[in-house]
This record gives sequence, structure tokens and C-alpha cells, in this order.
Amino acid sequence: MTPVPARPPGPARPPISILLVDDQLLVRAGFRLVIESQPDLTVVGEVGDGRAAVAEARRLRPDIVLMDVRMPILDGIEATRRITALLDPPKVVVLTTYDVDESALDAIRAGASGFLLKDGSPEDMLASLRTVHAGDAVIAPSTTRRLLDTLAPASDPAAAAAVATLTDRERDVLVAMARGRSNAEIAERLIVSTGTVKTHVGRILAKLGARDRVQAVVVAYEAGLVRPGRATEDELDRR
Repeated sequence: MTPVPARPPGPARPPISILLVDDQLLVRAGFRLVIESQPDLTVVGEVGDGRAAVAEARRLRPDIVLMDVRMPILDGIEATRRITALLDPPKVVVLTTYDVDESALDAIRAGASGFLLKDGSPEDMLASLRTVHAGDAVIAPSTTRRLLDTLAPASDPAAAAAVATLTDRERDVLVAMARGRSNAEIAERLIVSTGTVKTHVGRILAKLGARDRVQAVVVAYEAGLVRPGRATEDELDRR
């Protein structure tokens, strides 16, 4: 990986702590090199299998676990499920080789806050780690739709019941989220303030029992509120 310029120092605060989980030593070394070039990020540990990841996440209590999907002993999906079940769990970002890997969606359902491609740029990885730490998710909208496109149309009664608790405006915001709109873009489209959008997003996550925007979009898909392909793009335009 090419070196990344260090982020300018800001107000003093503890660096974001990261646990690296990948069965390839060279991959971990590359990630460590990039992450530790930044003053606001630090690697607190690294392991090569999912079972060790669960143990180290419990011991080290990192802010973020950067998790490979395919590993020996315990795969990244089950490791993610166990880590996110811990008391006050870290955020988990899974690593995958393909942007239409269905295991990435399984990881999101297991509690991950998103996923990164192993061949992505160092800048994207660093930005994504900061985004996840700030409480958002890190799946690109186009990739989210490609993931959903790989699945048959969903109809989950529990998801539908959860979506039914949303107000009309909250449903509009959720559809816009599924289209990959930022809070600013949603605010502009719905002619409200970004603060109002943030309030709606918070209420949506609470009502759907979702950890972040990506999981909310998955629930919307499972409920049939949004659908793969152009239907997802056009849903809000019909309102």
C-alpha cells in the first residue's frame, strides 16, 4: 500500500483503537502500516482467526474490529456475531475481496457496521474507520444495491411490522437513505434542516432496532419498502 499523508492534528483525544483480524500476515502488516501513519488511529492488536478475534475483542476492548470474512477455526461472520453480542461491543467492519460477496450482507445481519474491499485505497479505508467510529456505516450506496440485487425479493413479517411503525416522513427519509443520500441531500430534497433529518434518522434506527444506516436499509429491503434495481431508485420519486 502507498503511504498516506498523516491527518493534521486536532484537539487532543485518545486515538481510535483498532483490532486487525486476518489470516494473512502480510495483509495485516499492510493495514497496520497505513493505520499507524495517522495520529488519530492506532492498532492495539492483531490475530489470524475468528476465535482469537472474539477473545482479543473481549480483552482489549478496541473501538473497531477490522475483520476478514474467510478465516480458519471460526469465520468472520460468526466472530462478528459473537463480538457484537458482547457488553458495550466494538464496531465491526468486515473485509471482503468482492463487492457483491453475499457474506458481507450476512456480516451486516450479524451486527457489522459495513464492509471494505481489500483492494480499496488506503484513503478510503482511513475515512471509513473514522466514519464508523463516528457512528455511521461504510457501505457505498451502489455496493449496497448490488448486494441486495444478488438476493431474491424479500418479505419478512417482522421487518414489515417494524417499518409500519414509521411515520410517512420517516419512511421518506428511510427510502432516501436506501438511495444513498447523505443527510444534507435528504434535507435539500425534503426541504428541511439537516438537524431535522438527523432527528428522523435517529428515530428510524430506534424503531427498526438497527445499529446504523446500513442495517436500516437492510430492514427496509426485507420489509419490501425498497426493492433491488431501479425500483429502489424510483421509490422516493413516486411519493
